[in-house]
Amino acid sequence: MRSRWWVLLLLVSAALLLFYQFDLGQALSLAGIKARQAELEAWRQAQPLSAALLFLLAYIAVTALSLPGATVMTLAAGAIFGLGWGSLIVSFASSIGATLAFLSSRWLFRDWVSARFGTRMDALNQGMARDGGFYLFTLRLVPVLPFFLINLGMGLTSIRTWTFYWVSQLGMLAATLVYVNAGTRLAAIDSLAGIVSPAILGSLVLLGLFPLLARQLIHRLNARKVYARWTRPRHFDRNLIVIGGGSAGLVTAYIAAAIKAKVTLVEKHALGGDCLNTGCVPSKALIRSAKFLSHARRAREFGMRSASVDFDFAEVMQRVQAVIKAIEPHDSVERYTGLGVEVAQGAARLVSPWEVEIRHHDGSIERLSSRAIVIAAGARPVIPPIPGIEQVQVHSSDTIWQLRSLPRRLLVLGGGPIGCELAQAFARLGSQVTQIEMAPRLLMREDEDVSALVAQRFAAEGVTVLTGHKATRIERVGDEKFLIAEHQGGSLRILFDELLAAVGRSANLQGYGLEELGVTTGRTVEVNGYLQTNYPNIYAAGDVAGPYQFTHTAAHQAWYAAVNALFDPFKKFRADYSVIPAATFVEPEVARVGLNELEARERGIAYELSRYGIDDLDRAIADSEAHGFIKVLTVPGKDRILGVTIVGEHAADLLAEYVLAMKHGIGLNKILGTIHTYPTLAEANKFVAGNWKRAHAPQGLLRWVARFHRWRLG
Repeated sequence: MRSRWWVLLLLVSAALLLFYQFDLGQALSLAGIKARQAELEAWRQAQPLSAALLFLLAYIAVTALSLPGATVMTLAAGAIFGLGWGSLIVSFASSIGATLAFLSSRWLFRDWVSARFGTRMDALNQGMARDGGFYLFTLRLVPVLPFFLINLGMGLTSIRTWTFYWVSQLGMLAATLVYVNAGTRLAAIDSLAGIVSPAILGSLVLLGLFPLLARQLIHRLNARKVYARWTRPRHFDRNLIVIGGGSAGLVTAYIAAAIKAKVTLVEKHALGGDCLNTGCVPSKALIRSAKFLSHARRAREFGMRSASVDFDFAEVMQRVQAVIKAIEPHDSVERYTGLGVEVAQGAARLVSPWEVEIRHHDGSIERLSSRAIVIAAGARPVIPPIPGIEQVQVHSSDTIWQLRSLPRRLLVLGGGPIGCELAQAFARLGSQVTQIEMAPRLLMREDEDVSALVAQRFAAEGVTVLTGHKATRIERVGDEKFLIAEHQGGSLRILFDELLAAVGRSANLQGYGLEELGVTTGRTVEVNGYLQTNYPNIYAAGDVAGPYQFTHTAAHQAWYAAVNALFDPFKKFRADYSVIPAATFVEPEVARVGLNELEARERGIAYELSRYGIDDLDRAIADSEAHGFIKVLTVPGKDRILGVTIVGEHAADLLAEYVLAMKHGIGLNKILGTIHTYPTLAEANKFVAGNWKRAHAPQGLLRWVARFHRWRLG
């Protein structure tokens, strides 16, 4: 990076030297051009090709180096070459020069800006990837904003060079024609301010606004086209109908009721969705019981000679159901009815953009109209299409809770968070667990050292982890069931009793009218930044919309869906995904927010790493949980946090401090300056900040301080 700055310094110095050495400031002034107009015209008549080429190169140099004088040179082009040739020369010269300035900005500054403003630039680049050419075109049409700022600013984004060039060529043409035409009457111009009259300037501004207005018009026409075959009700029964009673649906309905909207929530199964009934809650209840057993086996670590636990797997699973029942009132029909939500228990179906048909559990059918609809239909586990899989019962994270006998040999397909959590829990309960993963390691979205620490614990607890293995088929011989897996050209035959598929989840897109209505879908329901579908009054949130499949992000999206659905077109908000935490509840626990090293390297984002080993923490040692680490990625030379990974006891709880810090721009210096209770695990957050501070200690100043203290000794 330093070499680039030296190149920049040399170029700028050379440009300034030439500019002042040859008094180019005067030469490129309006008075200077007018004084030499006759001489320049004579030069063009004597040597037309040389004159055109030299003028082209000079114009490119001025715009590439962002020097003053481009406006006057545009006038000179009209005076020397006339409207036609002048416009042609300036059009290409300005676009080529602008592109060179664009590339220089990208080469010199983009890495630094990406490192300094990583998450903000991500959002900007997503917008540029989608609409960059359009935004650039509108900016080029308005000559009020200096073009050199546009050149340098666009270089910091991800817009393609070719797109920048041709859009600039087209967008600058209108202003070029105005100024070149003015140059054909150079003798009558007394100042640059008089070149463009208020009427012409206003016309150019309107021209710049035209694409924005046209785009809004196109959106409205597309919306009308989408709605064309439907008759909109003259009045509505509800302000909002929400389809799905999981995290996204419940929060959406709650917000709508809280701001006094008339809202109906439709759920065909049980309120609470996957999280309460088959996901977060039961899995954490099972993990807690399994963790208790692991502590009993570690009795000597806690100063006990021995400890034994007598348990029945069926009773453990009964406890899981009891935990669900204890939490169930939080998501109950009674609670939400009390909050002002009308809860309809039945199957919903979209019959028009504003109407939902509800088939209630008692068989009755009700049709309701609503100004807006939010789809929060969730997702379901994917069952991989392995040949022979139909011969065996396949459990998923939805159905594993039906087991009442502990599997002797459990085969887990998948090395992601769900597969890892359940593999460890069942191994601790006494199953012989084999875990198959196609990728080269577990938890592929995490850093390698994170995966290695988890795999090490799994091996110590008896989980057989087979990474780099591909499940090819399932065979059944009598009562025995086998999985055949490929690995490095060979095959492996694995005996199992029960099979758990944990290879991902897919959005629920069928069965409630999306296809018939024509709502655009891919792997999920396709939504814009405001969570709108191709029907502007129909929104989607949670797992059905993505891009994250977390309960907390579903609730986060629900706020945007509810507010946008109820207040559009008066006001709406773009969903913010800049700070998204995640956790995998294995032991050691894994938690992360923002970038990890893997993602930073893949995206070419510069970072500085600060690390603290939790094995050094007093409370972790006292708890016999002295393992794991905290890694904080910061902007090089700064304390601004780009991302945090924590591996260890209560990692997800420790992460909360960093989520708050990243959301509100708090750096490591302020975390270091905050009192943390002793002895707690949370002190680790302060210690990693201390490690960052030591790495940035002002050594020169400290040497002078050392001299000061020696002087005071006398």
